[in-house]
Amino acid sequence: MASSTAKRPALPARQSTEGAEQIIVGEGGVGAGGDASYNAIGPDSQVHVYRQTHVHLTSREVRWPLEVGIVPGLATAFQPRAALREQIDAARGQGASAVLTQVLSGGGGVGKSQLAASYADEAIRAGTDLVVWANAGEVQQVVALYAQAAALVYAPGATGEDPERDARALLSWLATTDRRWLVVLDDVTDPAGMKDWWPSSRTGTGWVLATTRIHDARLTGNGRRRIRVDVYTPDEAAAYLRTRLTEDGSEHLLDDAVGDLAAALGWLPLALGHAAAYMLNQDLACARYLALFKDNTRPLAQLLPQEADAEGYGRQIATTLLLSLDVAQHTEPVGLARPALRLAALLDPAGHPHVLWKTPAVLTYLTEQRDSAPDGTQRSEPVTADQAEAVLRVLHQYALIGIDRHQAFHAVRIHALTARATREHLADDDALRVLAQAAADALLDIWPDPDHLHPALAAALRSNIDQLHQNTGEHLWRPEAHKILYRAGGSWISTGLIATAIAYWERLSATSREILGPVHADTLQACAHLANLYRGTTQAVILTESVVADCERLLGPEHHDTLVFRADLVALYANRGRITEAITLAESIVAVRERLLGPTHPDTLAARASLGFAYSQGGLTAEAITLVEEVLADCERFLGPAHRDTLRTRANLAASYADAGRAAEAITLTERVLADRERFLGPAHHDTLLSGDTLASAYSQVGRVTEAIALTEKVLAARERFISPTRLDTLRTRNQLALYYVQAGRTADAITLQEYVLADCERFLGPTHFDTLRVRANLAASYADAGRTAEAITLAERVLADRERLLGSEHHETAHARRFLRTLSAWQPGQ
Repeated sequence: MASSTAKRPALPARQSTEGAEQIIVGEGGVGAGGDASYNAIGPDSQVHVYRQTHVHLTSREVRWPLEVGIVPGLATAFQPRAALREQIDAARGQGASAVLTQVLSGGGGVGKSQLAASYADEAIRAGTDLVVWANAGEVQQVVALYAQAAALVYAPGATGEDPERDARALLSWLATTDRRWLVVLDDVTDPAGMKDWWPSSRTGTGWVLATTRIHDARLTGNGRRRIRVDVYTPDEAAAYLRTRLTEDGSEHLLDDAVGDLAAALGWLPLALGHAAAYMLNQDLACARYLALFKDNTRPLAQLLPQEADAEGYGRQIATTLLLSLDVAQHTEPVGLARPALRLAALLDPAGHPHVLWKTPAVLTYLTEQRDSAPDGTQRSEPVTADQAEAVLRVLHQYALIGIDRHQAFHAVRIHALTARATREHLADDDALRVLAQAAADALLDIWPDPDHLHPALAAALRSNIDQLHQNTGEHLWRPEAHKILYRAGGSWISTGLIATAIAYWERLSATSREILGPVHADTLQACAHLANLYRGTTQAVILTESVVADCERLLGPEHHDTLVFRADLVALYANRGRITEAITLAESIVAVRERLLGPTHPDTLAARASLGFAYSQGGLTAEAITLVEEVLADCERFLGPAHRDTLRTRANLAASYADAGRAAEAITLTERVLADRERFLGPAHHDTLLSGDTLASAYSQVGRVTEAIALTEKVLAARERFISPTRLDTLRTRNQLALYYVQAGRTADAITLQEYVLADCERFLGPTHFDTLRVRANLAASYADAGRTAEAITLAERVLADRERLLGSEHHETAHARRFLRTLSAWQPGQ
């Protein structure tokens, strides 16, 4: 065999714990950088051939410790991740005599390799005899490195003739040696190919640590345990940014936004590293960078650029996050991974219900967007629910999404940056429109009705609607607003979180007005919901007057929508004490309805009933009773005695009787309405419960307070069970029950309940909501009844200040608060 003419320097003699023999190296060398193709000659000495160069080994001396492969350096400001290391160490401690392999599994950029590198670095510094770092992306790379290590440790049976045979010799040596060793298999991508190449230790002196982004059962079992590696904790992420910027002498870039910035980056180690480098390069403080990052018009490649890869990750962040997508796209069911990931990327990263993927909307979308078959033919068969489930498992397997069946309503998750990187590939506006409609239709398909019976599911769906709306913009508004937007708004109302509901409907009405126009049906519907939420406040009047003006200008004064909102304005004027305006407006509506529709049309009857309400609110009780009796007779004749409008008119007539002092007739009629509504509408219907509230009030007015309390407790139980314990109507019923307790002399019970109601009102409605002010005033009165005058005065002063600011000094509620405070002050000792 010919020898190379180039001479390689001989390796120096090295200390060995296995003898004092010398290693004499001829043409070639043995070391971490030697070629993996070698041969052996002779029974006593070993002659290894590297690229046709003979290496004569006259001894079997090894210089310990050995490091094979290149262990990555630790990132600047590396976080120790104590909680995660505790899991790894605990699993390692269960290994007993056989090595218990830990498989660090997680998505791209979560720091799996860095965590493994920290263990390898510790092992090297601790003098571990053999540390092997193998890039396991390809099995042959692992085999070649094993063969190299076999030569270095003189593993028995390693002949240099066959790399696979030598690699197996290393595995045999690892299994039986008393030497301490660590083998790191970084980025395992082929579980099947790695099946025969997992090291083990029968002596308990070795340890295997693997990293992978694949969730595959073949990576576990047989002594291997998966440790899930996720992003940093919020504290770790913030600590990373602080340490990284401080160590670079840029403490001035740290500000109060550091925690918010870490959260915006999804606490992803890779993203944090890129962001910190970019901030250092551009001298950007946290708050300034956060503002740039939240600008969704800026691509990730600009905000987390390749040149900011200060830690040597080697890939642009979007590439890292989506590295496995092409492989997933060609995995059965072929052609579904990319469209499925795009759909998930539009929804809440915190998760959406798994059942969404069984909906007709999603299955139709996947069918239409599926890529062609490997042979180029377009598949026409519909995607099944089983195939949709299968593609989710594929995406989970390649760490592109996460699936956790224990989190029923947040079962399918995606990292926010993975979602953003996916959306950035949706440059086609038509593709985004199709996605937006499919996702919205699917969410609507699984929305529970009524949703207050499924609060956790409804909350998850609302979060997903918000994210979908944010990610798709006008695509949920063309050609008209998608129903899901209004369904979510109704859901917010049903929660009783009125302040949040108002904010939602304000955004919705403003967006609808901007995109669809001020008198589009969707805009008018949004304004109607908002005005109802504003009920009892000046904003309700202002908003409705604005809508009426728009309708009159663009639709005409006699258009149906114009008249509907003018009727709403009648009720608002009457409730605000603007009786003359309410009556004048109501009379004009009746005149138009009678002229256009006739005197017995349901809309005309409703207009006449509205006029009766205005008469009643204005103290024109006789006129109100006469008119409502006529309307009731017409309703019974033309609509029928069980029609909802008939029942509502009968309830209004009972209220007019009560206003006229005809209490017995009012109670008899209200009892009939309640019975009819229970029979025709059901015991939990809104109108039925409203009749219960009304009848209880009538009982209390005639001194039948025990019956009032019993009925109100029944209504309250129904509202809490079937509606929501925090809905506005429920809070009002609870407040009314407290007043009946006061009337019955149960002041202590009343105070306990009122304090509870006030806390709920402040939390769910806001501290200055009209109902919150009323409950606070009632509590002040109860404190006064209990002799707690100082506390009563403090509350009463706050109520007066709030009513003067919100309602005006002349409002009747403000005047009442002022009189009550003067009365309390007169009770104060020394006054």
